[in-house]
Amino acid sequence: MSFFRILFLFSVILSLNEVLPAHEQRIWTDVQGRKMEATLLDAEVDEISLRLGNGRKINYRIDKLSKEDMQFIEQFRQKQKNGSPEGSSVDESDFEKSWPERVSIDEDPEITVVEENPEKKSFIYESDHYRFVSDVRLATSVVRGFSRMFESARSYCMALPLKLSDRGAKGEKNLILLFEKEEDYYEAGGLIGSAGVYMTDKNLIMVPLTSLGVRPVGSGYMLDRSGSNQTLAHEIVHQLTPDAYYNSVSQGWFTEGLAEYVAITPYRSGSFNAKMNLKPIIDSVTYFSKEDNRGRNLGKEIRLPRLEAFFQQSYRDFLSDGNLNYGASTLLVYYFFHFDGEGDARRIKQFLKSLSTGQQGSVALEILLDGRTYEQLQEEMTKSWKKRGIELSFHTD
Repeated sequence: MSFFRILFLFSVILSLNEVLPAHEQRIWTDVQGRKMEATLLDAEVDEISLRLGNGRKINYRIDKLSKEDMQFIEQFRQKQKNGSPEGSSVDESDFEKSWPERVSIDEDPEITVVEENPEKKSFIYESDHYRFVSDVRLATSVVRGFSRMFESARSYCMALPLKLSDRGAKGEKNLILLFEKEEDYYEAGGLIGSAGVYMTDKNLIMVPLTSLGVRPVGSGYMLDRSGSNQTLAHEIVHQLTPDAYYNSVSQGWFTEGLAEYVAITPYRSGSFNAKMNLKPIIDSVTYFSKEDNRGRNLGKEIRLPRLEAFFQQSYRDFLSDGNLNYGASTLLVYYFFHFDGEGDARRIKQFLKSLSTGQQGSVALEILLDGRTYEQLQEEMTKSWKKRGIELSFHTD
């Protein structure tokens, strides 16, 4: 990586000190004095669940931690018991909104040029809710074009009655890092072959310009709007998903299922058509498209683990069979949004409310079950998807 590229990344990392919420992570110390930075997700009797800076979730024994950490855990438990964890407040009106059918922005967003510094290779542009930090100069017309997808995806997420929100401080813009060369994107932490990635620890999305349809032409760059932005829409959802939803009983099946739900919703020219997303979701889960190399290809007969185990599996286990689990989670989330009960998403909203107020583990899942056994819920899901041509079945062991 070039010297100027290192300077660019270093300046971006420094700027993050001013935008990351201080309450998200803390330094943990074990009895041997070793330290790690992580976010506390859940506290059981003997161990806690932590999310590390790289997004990985781990379980850690409480008796291996310092006395200060044990005191912090006890305070965390008290806040859970009182239903008032730090920063939690549930706006009931957000959950009461109608489910959107179509969400659109009519015009390309206005773009502000914050900085263009060729020496540092730092070029910063802002739209209404996003700050784009690029390592190459871009015409404002190009930034305006691709920012439409970011702004419309955000508008779609905010229109969902699920209390999604920007994760930074109030009034702060969501951060997007743009890379001219894919090799620089990979070196900065992007996954090989990926179109973009959300960095949980720094609350930012990294994107190679090629994923946005931006390509060099002569001495400048132009935008091709014909490409698919499903992967980026998926990562935008993660940037808008509250920390409370990354619970031990929702991280994985809900957080990834929600991101897939939004990403698969038909999008064109700043408009998401939520009313027409059932067929694309079924196709994405059951088929594979050679045109855009997308689709889980699970077929119409899908066998899943027991629902109780599926809900409570660790995120590492979820990723170990990502193709199945991402596809299955998309179906489960769609079921809770549109098929469950009266089709009003009441139970999933109550589940999310409980997470927002500090409920954990089986207590939160009992709210989602709403008096049903797991076997009864499995049967209801099976019947609902069978009507749509998908044969779900669950392991019995």
